[in-house]
Amino acid sequence: MRKDIYERMKLMKKDGIKPNYAEVARAYGCDYRTVKRYFEDDSATVKKREYSSKLDPYRETIQDKLKLGCSAHSIFKFIEKKGFTGKYTIVKDYCRKIKREEKQKATIRFETNPGLQGQVDWKEEISLVSSGGKIFTINIFLMLLGYSRKKYIELTLDRSQDTLMNAMVRGFKYFEGVPKEIIFDNMKTVVDHSKTMYEKAVINEKFYQFSKDMGFEVWACRPYRPQTKGKVEALARTTGRLMVYNNEFETIEELDEIVRELREELNNEISQATGLPPNVLWEKEKEYLHPLPNPEIIDTYLTIPLVRKVSKESMIVYNKRKYSLPVQYIGKTVEIKEENGKLLIMYRKNIITSFDLSTKRFNYKIEHMKEILGSDVMKYKDDGEIEEFAKKQLKLYDNLKGD
Repeated sequence: MRKDIYERMKLMKKDGIKPNYAEVARAYGCDYRTVKRYFEDDSATVKKREYSSKLDPYRETIQDKLKLGCSAHSIFKFIEKKGFTGKYTIVKDYCRKIKREEKQKATIRFETNPGLQGQVDWKEEISLVSSGGKIFTINIFLMLLGYSRKKYIELTLDRSQDTLMNAMVRGFKYFEGVPKEIIFDNMKTVVDHSKTMYEKAVINEKFYQFSKDMGFEVWACRPYRPQTKGKVEALARTTGRLMVYNNEFETIEELDEIVRELREELNNEISQATGLPPNVLWEKEKEYLHPLPNPEIIDTYLTIPLVRKVSKESMIVYNKRKYSLPVQYIGKTVEIKEENGKLLIMYRKNIITSFDLSTKRFNYKIEHMKEILGSDVMKYKDDGEIEEFAKKQLKLYDNLKGD
């Protein structure tokens, strides 16, 4: 019994969706009659098949092992221990047949009905160089709707679970709704135990609660099953269009705006798969999406602190203003949060320092200034000289007006 197909048919039947048997069969590599039988079966069990070949009970195992890159001989030895009594040549010929079929259907995608499915992934650690020669390493969060190909992309500096949920909520708001199910690969921020041919994926408890709050079901695709997430992987390749912006931006904020503009371009361009711009098909698809959760629930996932990387000058930028930190945090990523007129700067959830929100371009604490000077330009000076110089510098900075 193909539990993956059976569970899919149960879900589609529950949602009142009649599948395209042929499309589903091609996506899962089985006969369309199998899909039809599972969809029409009202019981919790499916009749056990009668096997006419010694190989029949092991065909699914062989297919799964091939997807893991195993050789025909190693598979033969494996199933031999499981009770297979046939010859190696039978296994070898079947493996060759499967490989030929896989090549022929490599481009087949699993098409979905409006509002049914979304897909999520990351384009990880893209390095771009600013006009000033500074290297920025970023991630691009990707989410799209399966029917319309409407895309939401966002620049992030990390791929933590909080960042993932935060970006997904903004994506749902952008889509004006939530698909019934979302496909992920086995990313650690979603699953605690990856899906295998023998076991289901174990969804992380915190992420499971998030999925319930938002109103979607989590589908963790098995490794080496690229057809289940081909659309989002194709989208990942389009982020290569960011490469033309090397040396064409100055700040992370400018780069963020470039990503936003790319998102709008992609959603207005004609999709090769559908022949229409995603925004056109989205007008139909959004009618089938689940409504957004109430604002109170959404807000609980949008209050995640912002993150900044500490510069070589031991400073971070917030609202075009610079704020100092102890030198030990140079190169580290810190969280920042605005609260009651103050800017709180945290590392691993602990507050490092805080400032009153300022209109000054440069905001130093004298102890930070002394550390910075003592670790670099004045490292051979005594403490008194460093403190005197720091006080003079702070007076100069106080006279600089903000932009």
